[in-house]
Amino acid sequence: MVHIVGAGCGTADLITVRGARLLGEADQVIYAGSLVNPELLRYARPGIPCHNSARLTLEEVLALIEQGEEKGWTTVRLHTGDPSLYGAIREQMDVLEKRGIPFDVTPGVSSFCGAAAAIPAEYTLPGVSQSLIITRMAGRTPVPEGEALSALASHGASMALFLSAGMLREVTEELLAGGAYRPDTPAAIVYKASWPEEQVYRCTVAALEETARKHGITRTALILVGDFLGDAYRRSDLYNPAFSHGCREAAGATPCP
Repeated sequence: MVHIVGAGCGTADLITVRGARLLGEADQVIYAGSLVNPELLRYARPGIPCHNSARLTLEEVLALIEQGEEKGWTTVRLHTGDPSLYGAIREQMDVLEKRGIPFDVTPGVSSFCGAAAAIPAEYTLPGVSQSLIITRMAGRTPVPEGEALSALASHGASMALFLSAGMLREVTEELLAGGAYRPDTPAAIVYKASWPEEQVYRCTVAALEETARKHGITRTALILVGDFLGDAYRRSDLYNPAFSHGCREAAGATPCP
């Protein structure tokens, strides 16, 4: 059995209860060592094999899994953040299914959540944005033509950019080319969200490259963009005494029959 587990975005106690339990039950762990906090391995039983997959190919990872299956082992495949985002798990799941190896997926706290908590901020502010775009700048890994950053930037929604901290000149050009963001649109660079060395640098779209250069940020950072980082927004109706919903009547409103 293989459990694909989201490790969370950094600090070891942000793994889910289920994820920690599965680590404690595993006979071997294969973890993405380039980004997964090694402190998480303390949840595993002492002495079990823990393989760092940072320098392994897919084929080598699958070989370790199959060796475990032959021994009747349970394997935890530990991915950073939430496995569904930039986790390269589809190719693993497809091979496991073809080879008849049972697996499941345990979600994790993604770094876009950790970054919002670090600021702190809310992506979906009434009157500002009710959508969050999670994307990346095209680099060595291309993006589909219809998902060019300039096209997505045309919506003006809240945005979280993964894997783009080393290309901020191009990022800025694409964001402004979309037409919805201004040079003074609020932005933030969140370095290693939730890790002990976490840093938050607030700036504007126009100042992203300069801010990153000043602080030596080239990787392991999320870029957040949008007016949700500003101060203007409308109060939510959810807890507004003048607003009725299924759990509460508005003050002075006529009860439903």
